[in-house]
Order: sequence, then C-alpha cells, then structure tokens
Amino acid sequence: MALAQYEPKWESLDKRPTPTWFEDAKFGIFIHWGLYAVPSWATRSNADGFGSGYSEWYWQRLEATNLKIHKEFKEFHEKNYSGRPYQDFAKDFKAELFNPDKWADIFDKAGAKYVVLTSKHHEGYTLWPSKESWNWNSVDLGPKRDIVGDLAKSVKARNLRMGYYYSLYEWFNPVYKKSPDQYVAERMLPQMKDLVTTYKPDVLWTDGEWDQSAKTWRSEEFLAWLFNESPVKNSIVVNDRWGNDTRSEHGSFLTSEYGHGGENLNNAIKNNRPWEENRGIGDSFGYNRNENLEDYNTGKQLVHQLIDIVSRGGNLLLNIGPAADGSIPVIMQQRLAEIGGWLKVNGEAIYGSRKYKPSEDKSIFYTKKGEDLYVFTTDWKDQIKLNDLKSFEGVEMLGFSGKVKAEMKKGVLNITAPTINPGNIPCDYAWVYKVKGALK
Repeated sequence: MALAQYEPKWESLDKRPTPTWFEDAKFGIFIHWGLYAVPSWATRSNADGFGSGYSEWYWQRLEATNLKIHKEFKEFHEKNYSGRPYQDFAKDFKAELFNPDKWADIFDKAGAKYVVLTSKHHEGYTLWPSKESWNWNSVDLGPKRDIVGDLAKSVKARNLRMGYYYSLYEWFNPVYKKSPDQYVAERMLPQMKDLVTTYKPDVLWTDGEWDQSAKTWRSEEFLAWLFNESPVKNSIVVNDRWGNDTRSEHGSFLTSEYGHGGENLNNAIKNNRPWEENRGIGDSFGYNRNENLEDYNTGKQLVHQLIDIVSRGGNLLLNIGPAADGSIPVIMQQRLAEIGGWLKVNGEAIYGSRKYKPSEDKSIFYTKKGEDLYVFTTDWKDQIKLNDLKSFEGVEMLGFSGKVKAEMKKGVLNITAPTINPGNIPCDYAWVYKVKGALK
C-alpha cells in the first residue's frame, strides 16, 4: 500500500514501488480494436521497416504521402472503398458479435492474468462514451455500446486485472495540430482522468508519446494525481511511454515491442526493473487480413517466448486483433488455447516467480520461487546437469506423476529424464523440473 505522497517530478514519482501483482502476473492479453478493424489491412512488404505492417495505422498510411507504402494503401483503399473518408468506417464498425463474457472466458483459459484494451488509439475514436470525443466514440457512433465498461465487467468477474491502452496524441485532431498545449489541457488530461475514475483500471498503458516531451504532455503532473489521489492509487501500474524522453527510464515497468527495446532497456533489466514485452501473434496489432499462416507464430514459438521473457524477469503482453464484428479470429483463439494448455500444467513455474540466472544452454531456462528452482527445457534431454547447487530435497517434473531420478555429486545435480510415452507426456513444447529446496 502506497503511503507516500509523490511530487510531480520524476525523482519523486520513480520512488513509487511497482505493485507486486504485476511482476507476479507474467502473462497478459493486449487487444487492439477500433475503426481500423473495418479495413483490417496493411501491407506485408515491410518497405518502411519496423511497424509498416501495423493495420491499426491504416488511416495514417493513407495520408502519409512521404512513405513508400502510401501507394499500396491508397490503391487498396480506392479499389475496395472507392476512396471514401476513413471516418465512414464508423458506420461499419458494428461489433454485432462482440460477447465480452466469451472474450473473458478465452483470456481466462489462456492463462492470462491481466487484459489491456485500446480505449483510444491514434485515430482518436474512443471505446467508451467520452465527452471529450463527442460523436467520435463507440456509444455515439458505431456499436452504440460502452465497450470499455462491458469488457471490464466480464474480465473482472473472472478475477483478472483490467487495464487500458491510451494514445496521448491523435494524428488528425485539429486542436492538437494547432496547439498541443490546448489539446493536453482540454482533451487529453480530462479524458484520461475520466477513464481512470470511471473504470478504475489496474494498468494505464500510454502510447503515442514520441511526438512531444513529458513536460508538454504534463505527464509528471498527471502521474502525481494518479498515484496520490485517484481511486486506483495503490494498485495501478503504468508503462514508460510518457514523452519522447521517458522510454526505458520512467514508469512502473519498461516496455519492449517485438523485441525492440534498446540498450537502456537491457541495462534496466540487469538492474531488476520490471519490464514487459508486447507483440502480436502475427506481425500486426490490429487484425490484418493480409497476413497468412506463415506470418503467425506457432503455439510452440509463443510458449518458448513466454519462457524466455519470464526467465529474464519480464512479462509477456500478447496481442489479439478482433474483427470489426467483435469476433476473435479463430487462429488467435487457437494460439491462446495452446498457451493456456501449457500453463495449466506449468503455471506454477511462471506465476509469482522471479528470475534466477541465465543459462549457457540456449534451450535451458530458470525461474525461482521461495526455496525452489524451476528448470525449463525447450528440447527434450535425457540428462540435465546443474552446477553450483548446495542442496536439494528432490526433483519432480510438473504434470508428471512418476518419479524423477536425481543425484548430487560435488555440487553438481544430475537429473535423468523419466521414461515418457505419448500416453503420459504432461505437455507439449517445453518441460519443467522443480528442484525442491535448491535455494535454501
């Protein structure tokens, strides 16, 4: 519980401890959903490098004539939508199949512990009835429902944490383009405070920060309010995207995106700062109908990424992009179900764990919890040797009921894999040994 009063400056705000629930959670679901789900298209050419295949940037790519990929977006839009303005997509964003209870059930069965929904992306359209976005939100226009509120109710009913992504800037907002200061004062700050006070999120995940400094966004002022006065002052966590001078420096946790984080993030990880990797199952956050099967990670790849990230002390925020009708594409559901199946067996080694040390073997990973050490192997091995252990009280394989042979000689623990057949193998993709009492 935070008892301290935080001043609106980084040296004070940075002293607030990150609520432990976040580091315990390890796995969350990101949801990118907005008007961009209507065209649900982006180029696969990657002509402009990192992020060019993000379908949620559809409107910006249409207007950005300086980009190599502008021509492809323009041609697609002219051919399929006769050049109509992007704003018209609101009529087709109907969400008629949106079932928040079904969504929450999918997330719960995936083994996620928190959910982060795009309350507002860079297009400025909000998924709640924000008065600052009058006639440009999901209640006034489109689905005619409070998506933020409806999903929060279903997610929290399953004892999952609910959070919101919020874009600080808006590409084509005339007030922002004319006067960022006026935009911040009249739209952004009141809107964020409304989001927090109305829906009481556990995560506030900002983005679009790169356009201005934290001073222009008045981020320190807002965060002091969030940590001192808001209804979620003791439980909320925030990321590091609060200005073009804050990433990998400030926030409850630091972020990487599709593995891109930079030297500052790596240094922060070494210093045990909480962090989170966010990525899509494919190459886009918003649903991209232009992606093919080979663009999607397999269940095995995603489980291996989760293990790697958690072994380095991080969380994985894995994104899904629902269709405009509110359905979650079946391939995304299938990938989440695979992760959930693996976590059902091995979650003990993931949730609430902390990093131990890196392994020289690229297929061996470690976590620790209390006095126990967990050893993950992403390749089946007949023998595993662990050095520098002073004690152990037995070894078991998670999900396997038989005995595991292990013996200690001169500080080296030798684990012999049990005899497994298709009928008793506990899971696919990776296996976990629990070394009891190894860290006494």
